[in-house]
Amino acid sequence: MNVTEKVIVEQFGFWEKALSLPLPSLSSSTYVITGCGTSFYLAQIVASAFNLNGKTAIAVPGGEWARRRDAYLADQRNLCVIALSRSGESTETVQAVEVSRKAGMKTVGIVCEKESSLARASETVIYAETHKSEGIVMTVSASLMLLVGLRLAGAEVSPSVVQAAKDNLGRMAAALPGIIKGRSHFVYLGAGALYGMASEGALKLQEMSLSYSQAFHPMEYRHGPISLVDAKTFTVLLYSPDTAAEEAKVAGEIQDKGSYLVGFGGPGDLSLPVTLEGPQRALVVLPALQILGERVAEQRGMDTEAPRHLNKVVVLS
Repeated sequence: MNVTEKVIVEQFGFWEKALSLPLPSLSSSTYVITGCGTSFYLAQIVASAFNLNGKTAIAVPGGEWARRRDAYLADQRNLCVIALSRSGESTETVQAVEVSRKAGMKTVGIVCEKESSLARASETVIYAETHKSEGIVMTVSASLMLLVGLRLAGAEVSPSVVQAAKDNLGRMAAALPGIIKGRSHFVYLGAGALYGMASEGALKLQEMSLSYSQAFHPMEYRHGPISLVDAKTFTVLLYSPDTAAEEAKVAGEIQDKGSYLVGFGGPGDLSLPVTLEGPQRALVVLPALQILGERVAEQRGMDTEAPRHLNKVVVLS
C-alpha cells in the first residue's frame, strides 16, 4: 500500500471531526462558490446543494470570477463568495476572494491550511484539518471541503455517510483488479449535484494514471459521445433516484456497445449501493472514485505520489 492509498483508506476519522465542525451562519441572497481544479468541481456540487436548499448559487472557476465576474452574474448585490482551496495558496482562488472583498462582497474561505493567503484574504475562515501525509493528489482534503461545503449550504450530511462511503470504498477496491484490465477509455456520468462528482472522478483518474477520461450528464452522453464506446471503455454512472429508470436505459445502451459499467445506486455490471438522499450521495462515492484512480495508475505502472507535470500548490508567478 503506497502513501496515496494509505491516505484514502485513513480519511474517515477526519470526516467524523468535520461533521461537528462549527460553521458560520450565512444570510446573503446569492452565493458564488469558487475554486480551481478539484475545488471547482466540489464547488459545483456545493452550489447545487445551495440551490436545492432554496438559496441561489453558482459555481465559477477562481480565475474566471477574479477576471470576468460580470459574465457570470449581472446582479452582484448582497453576494457572498465562498472559496475552496486545500492549500489556501492557489493563485486564482486567492485573487477571486481579494477582488470580491474589494468590491464589498462577503467572503468565506474553506481551507485545510490555517496560515494561508486565502485564510488571510477571507472575511470568514473555515479550517478543516486534513491528513498530514496527503501528497499532490487531493483525496481526503477534497472529501473534507465537500463535506463542510454541503453542511454550509444547509444540506443534510448524516453521520451514516462515513460508513456508507467506507463500505463502497472496500467493495470497489476488491472488484477493481479484474474489471479494469484492458480498459483505456473512462467515462463518468452524473446529473444535478452529481455532475460535479462525475467531473472530479474523471479529473482524479487523469491526474493519477494519465488515462483518457470524460464526464457528462447521463442523458447528454447519448448525443454524440456514446460513439466512442467500445470494448476498452469503462463507465461509472452515478444514479439520481428521481431519474434512475431512464438512466438505467442509458446504462444498458452503453453496456451493449461493450463498456464495463459500475452503477452507484443503480444497475451495472458492478452495482454499489447508495441509499442516502440528496447531495451527500456525492460523498458516498468519492473515496471509491479515488481508489479507482489509484488502481488504474497501479496497473499502468504510474506513481501517484509524483504525478506528471503536477505540484501540490498551483501558484502563477
